[in-house]
Amino acid sequence: MDQPTPQRWRIWVDTRNRIVSFHPVEGFELLEFRDRELFFRCVDEYTRQRYRYQ
Repeated sequence: MDQPTPQRWRIWVDTRNRIVSFHPVEGFELLEFRDRELFFRCVDEYTRQRYRYQ
């Protein structure tokens, strides 16, 4: 039997310009999460640091 592919959550981050994207952006660093709670904690932290989202 085929095993299901584990769920992954991804964001792309530009720390220089303080921007987070939920879509691939050239020059941004990819962060990939396999844990939903950790993903949302990371998003909350970028929000707390006043990163912009696109």
